[in-house]
Amino acid sequence: MSHGKYETGNRKSNEIFIGKKPLMTYVTATLVQLANEPTVVIKARGKSITRAVDVAQIIVKRMNTLGYRVENVKLGSDTLTGTEDDKTRNVSTIEVSISRSK
Repeated sequence: MSHGKYETGNRKSNEIFIGKKPLMTYVTATLVQLANEPTVVIKARGKSITRAVDVAQIIVKRMNTLGYRVENVKLGSDTLTGTEDDKTRNVSTIEVSISRSK
């Protein structure tokens, strides 16, 4: 159970949540959103943070002809409570904002 920002029901249309799917799935989803939105926020926590950074770098560096840039990076942590043992632990989070270059 989450007590942070990543609870379900708070999702905006310009947010991409990174999970365990293949990397290019998130790259494609982000590019589709960038076609419709001026800014997209890639969000991840825990072990998925490295995948979120990879997605952002693929879009900005490998697809540099499309003119996207990293606008903002936010780091933080969420407090999670275990379902079986009720122990709380902190999990790192990242939010990477990508937008079209001006």
